[in-house]
Amino acid sequence: MTSPLEKEFKYYLEKQEELVKKYNGKVLVIKDCEVIGVYSSEQEALVETTKQYELGTFLVQKCEPGADSFTQTFNSRVAFA
Repeated sequence: MTSPLEKEFKYYLEKQEELVKKYNGKVLVIKDCEVIGVYSSEQEALVETTKQYELGTFLVQKCEPGADSFTQTFNSRVAFA
């Protein structure tokens, strides 16, 4: 079974170098393989993005160089059927 946000994560991995040049240190919100928000913290990203989109439909990713920036797994609080 694939993760509902696998395509967004793959997008981040493929574009990581380019995204880091533009947004290093920021928190990105990625939906449908597009950066839809740039924030200073994960909390701000979640609060602002959930005003328009349902939890579990977007990826919140700290934008930093290297593999250490994405070695943690976070699960949504939304159940998928």
